[in-house]
Amino acid sequence: MARIRKPEYAASTSPPIRAGGAVGDLRLHLFRSRIFRNTRFLRVWLPPGYDDRENEARRYPVFYLNDGQNLFEASTAFGCVEWQVDETADRLIRKGAIPPMIFVGIDHTGRQRLREYMPHRSLHPMMMRVQGAYYPKFLMKEVMPFVCRNYRVAEGPENTGLGGSSLGALIALYTVLTQPGTIGKLLLESPSLWASHRQLIKDSRAVRIWPERVFLAAGTAEAGTPQRSRTVVDDVRELAGILRRAVLSEKRLRVVIQEGAGHNESAWAERFPEALQFLFGD
Repeated sequence: MARIRKPEYAASTSPPIRAGGAVGDLRLHLFRSRIFRNTRFLRVWLPPGYDDRENEARRYPVFYLNDGQNLFEASTAFGCVEWQVDETADRLIRKGAIPPMIFVGIDHTGRQRLREYMPHRSLHPMMMRVQGAYYPKFLMKEVMPFVCRNYRVAEGPENTGLGGSSLGALIALYTVLTQPGTIGKLLLESPSLWASHRQLIKDSRAVRIWPERVFLAAGTAEAGTPQRSRTVVDDVRELAGILRRAVLSEKRLRVVIQEGAGHNESAWAERFPEALQFLFGD
């Protein structure tokens, strides 16, 4: 991550709200984007001891995750099922499996979610006025500078992660393809690689600079029928093959195909501890 200067696209925020339904210190910022011209919450989870005097000079790795509503609290999550990021992170940090680190959940904006997470036009579903091409700029010119100004974030790709699920994973993949060298840890859960005639799979073949570690996962019951589910898994395996040919060793790439797992928050929550330890653990 480059040293943060005065942002080109200054976003406006309100003072943080302390969330009472999460484990640990979760702060909600109402965040106005000039790029997307809308408002959403950023949900910032801080590690144990962040405000202790002995840690005043300490800087922390940061993990940006899409669909922030689904990460920390069941009351805001889709279907009232959360990823349990706060519980998992608190447990793994306290046992020393991962370093103390900051998590930033970036909320989607409801009905505009598909447009913001789709970087290319699509016929299935029909989506011609997409906005996903602006997402990398939104992340790197607005969200990251805000977090770096307000929290003690460690710099460099080795300290910076990005991830998501479904279309949230698709736009995370698009971001690392278009902004190589900025993100060092990438989480792709059940990525919607089918979108726009599998355009991101095609684009991935030409990429030479990948994040230092990539966790790529899907279940065998992702879609409504066994045939469609096999197609999802085949797409994930094809992307994994592209990554391996780009010389990502087993230390840099982990691929998980979970038998019987579906396309839902409970599956992503179940795999999150393994993903987190692979991406940020020693």
